[in-house]
Amino acid sequence: DVIKKVEDPELGIDIWSLGLIYDIKGEENLDIVMTFTSPMCPYGLQMVDDLKSKLKEENYEANVEIVLNPMWEPTEDLRDMLGI
Repeated sequence: DVIKKVEDPELGIDIWSLGLIYDIKGEENLDIVMTFTSPMCPYGLQMVDDLKSKLKEENYEANVEIVLNPMWEPTEDLRDMLGI
């Protein structure tokens, strides 16, 4: 639920629904693997900071690893939402 509160500022959709979170391990100390909508995402670091901050508010610590392989691909539902 915490991750769903972090939005991509450019798209206005949360990073969970966008499918930017690839993996989460741990219970209180989390290892999160995520990606961005593009390698040059201007809001990437802001989203990582927002994610860590919101998790910290709920007493979680997070190590966030950014990966660009595989590249993010929007689902059909997201394509419809985004009009692409």
